Amino acid sequence: MDRAELSIAVHRTGDEVVLRLAGEIDMLTAGQLSTVVNEVLTDPPPRIVLDLGGVTFCDSQGLGTLVVLSRKASHARTLLVLSNVGDFLLRVLDITGLRSALMIRNETAP
Repeated sequence: MDRAELSIAVHRTGDEVVLRLAGEIDMLTAGQLSTVVNEVLTDPPPRIVLDLGGVTFCDSQGLGTLVVLSRKASHARTLLVLSNVGDFLLRVLDITGLRSALMIRNETAP
């Protein structure tokens, strides 16, 4: 069985930090995502954007991690925004009722 992989590229621009994710968010990689977001939250920007355009899979552990990170960001007075969320993940968020718990911005940023 292949090991799931997640690559995270961090880009700081003005008042936000964009994390471009590629690969899978699952029980093997969710900790990696948490670590990176927690590092960003040590000096919290007004907004953290998780660009999910390259995400090919997200399991229940990944979904839970997104919710936990959103709450942590909120406690740090930072907005956690999901962008470029694929149709498969939007459907999963709808089915699980988590779509309303997360901020999703799928339109192209100016």
